[in-house]
Amino acid sequence: LLSLAVETAKGKIPVIMGTGASSTAVAVDRTKRAKKIGADYALVITPFANKPSQTALEKYFFEVAEVGLPIILYNVPSRTGTNLAPETVCRLAEHPNIVAIKEASGSLDAISAIISCAPKDFVVLSGDDSLTLPMLALGARGVVSTVANIAPKEFAQMVRAFEEGDLETARQIHFKLFPVIKALFVEGNPVPLKAAMAMMGLCEERLRPPLTPASESTKKLLEKVLKEAGLIKQKS
Repeated sequence: LLSLAVETAKGKIPVIMGTGASSTAVAVDRTKRAKKIGADYALVITPFANKPSQTALEKYFFEVAEVGLPIILYNVPSRTGTNLAPETVCRLAEHPNIVAIKEASGSLDAISAIISCAPKDFVVLSGDDSLTLPMLALGARGVVSTVANIAPKEFAQMVRAFEEGDLETARQIHFKLFPVIKALFVEGNPVPLKAAMAMMGLCEERLRPPLTPASESTKKLLEKVLKEAGLIKQKS
């Protein structure tokens, strides 16, 4: 699958491969494989479940960075149980191979601190769709998005409008998509996303166990917000 992604992209767009693990050795091995396959970047999540200290996190990321593939840190404490502190991020950002962070802590204070102390060429990417617009205002330079799987044009238009100084259009799109974004997380991602994509005819609602299909109440909510956002047609 990873090789197919590289072959399909053909250098037209960068390929980012997730290589993080709860073991440093496994993360290093995965990153080496990603580099060999031809990935442009490795997205490296903090180790999950074992809750390493900030010192241990630094060592983990520095060892992975020595592979030589540009590294995007991934901080999502709601899923891993470990938060990558802003001061740790800023120390890591000094490494020439650590070039960006997908920041999904949900804390605008943390994001402000990272942007304040990291090198100017270090890229902060939003990992929270609902916070993307305020993060852009703070200095973030993009997003790794969930809602863009079902509304890529609209979400890209929001970012582009902000970059062009059209804040009113950006705000309008943000508020249009906001109910959809929140609905996509009423159950664990990607369960609602797969249900929404199935409603839109983009894929089948297949999930790898132990995940199971979205509940009927979630599907009703998704149908409502997708119709209101114009992403699926209203029944006549």
